[in-house]
This record gives sequence, C-alpha cells and structure tokens, in this order.
Amino acid sequence: MKTVLSIAGSDSSGGAGIQADIKTLTMNGVYAMTAVTVLTAQNTVGVYDILESSPEFLKKEIDTVFEDIPPDAVKIGMVSSPCLIEVIAERLIYYNAKNIVTDTVMVSTSGKPLLKPEAIDIMKEKLLPLSDVITPNIPEAEILSGISIKNKYDMEKAAAFMADKFNTAVLLKGGHNCDNADDLLYYNGKTKWFIEDRIDNENTHGTGCTLSSAIAANLAKGYNLEDSVFRAKKYISQALGSMLNIGHGKGPLNHAFDLTGYFAERN
Repeated sequence: MKTVLSIAGSDSSGGAGIQADIKTLTMNGVYAMTAVTVLTAQNTVGVYDILESSPEFLKKEIDTVFEDIPPDAVKIGMVSSPCLIEVIAERLIYYNAKNIVTDTVMVSTSGKPLLKPEAIDIMKEKLLPLSDVITPNIPEAEILSGISIKNKYDMEKAAAFMADKFNTAVLLKGGHNCDNADDLLYYNGKTKWFIEDRIDNENTHGTGCTLSSAIAANLAKGYNLEDSVFRAKKYISQALGSMLNIGHGKGPLNHAFDLTGYFAERN
C-alpha cells in the first residue's frame, strides 16, 4: 500500500487540516501518516486559538515516520512560523523526500491569518523550491508573485512567474473567481486548464487541504502530475456535490461521499 505523510495543522472541527487530509488520503486509497505543526481551536464559524508544536517535537514527528515508513508522497499544509518551516525543509532534504505537494496556506476560509508575515519569506526561500507542485489560491498567488490577478491571463502570468522563481509546478486555483472553478496547472513551461462548473455549495471549509491531499495520494500511487490533478479535481467536485451541510458557518465537504460497505452502514 502506498503511503503519504501530511505535515499540517489540526482542525478540531474535522473539516480541514490534518483531519481532512486523513479522510482524503484514506478515500483515495493510500495509507495516511501525520506530523502536526499546530493545534487549532476552530469550527465552521472561525479559528479561535492556535497552539504551535515546538520545532524539536515537529522534527521528532517527521523523523519517526521517515525512519519506519518512508512516505511515497508528502503533503504540506498549515505551517505558521519560520522555525517550523526551517525544520520541515531541513528534514525533507535530509530524507530526500519525493512527491512533495505544498498547499500555501495563509488565511483560513473564515478570514483568520494562519501564517505569520515573517514566515512568508522563509517559505519562499526554503520550502517552495523543494516542492514538486504548489497549490496557491488567487489571494495567495498574488502575495507570492506580486501580480494582481483579475482574469485568466493574469493567472497564467502569475503561475509562470512562480514556477520560474521557485522551480516548481504550480496549480493556481481559480475558486476565488466568481463565475467558475477553473484551475491552471503550469509545469515545464506548459499550461493546462482544468475546466469545472462552480458547484452551488457555500460549504467549502477544507477544500484546499482536500485538493492538495488528493493530488499527493495520486502522485504516491504513480500517476503523473496532470492525471493526479485531474483525479483530485474530480474527487473534490463530487465531495462538494454531495452537499453535506453541518455547522453554523461555512461547513466542510463530505470527504466520505463514496464510502460504502458493511462497516459504513447507517443505523
């Protein structure tokens, strides 16, 4: 069985972060492992508190996984401070990690900043160049590229800039556009658009975590990057289309929309 390590934050409400990653990786047929960067007290309404792991403890989490079950892919999510980014980058280099997918988490769905401003430069310098693919949304891409993104031309320009600057493939997510959910994959000097109709579902908590984890799962299973993105997009579209509606704010998607069998039966 293929394995994926998620290095990310915990979401106490289960819709995003480590919890979404475990659900997504499991539903996409790989064995999920974790290294928790931060604990968050959050729900569908907002993020109320954040407690960071120490750099020493995060290093031990990563080491114990790689020394026993070397992952076939690594997904990186919420990393809030420079010292944690430095630990992750150093250990991934040490273990020669492969298939690294970095979700450039900066702000929660509810608008809470999740990345300290001083950490952005360290992320650019040490983490993004290690990644096989990064998955910024439009606001994150504007920060990383310095380019104002208003249309598809701007998306292509920003994606090319980031790919060149950080020497990585870029999946620039278009979900923040009001009329569609088209995503742009830029890699090896080529552009590939993934065209999707917007699903009329305001419960989008954890979509970025879910997409990046699904990509990592498919890379771990041996799919190429383009096919991995395609499969991940189909998974997240169906999870959103399942129309789960829980919580008083922007709720999570239904990661287990396709879960069937004796043990999943409802009473």
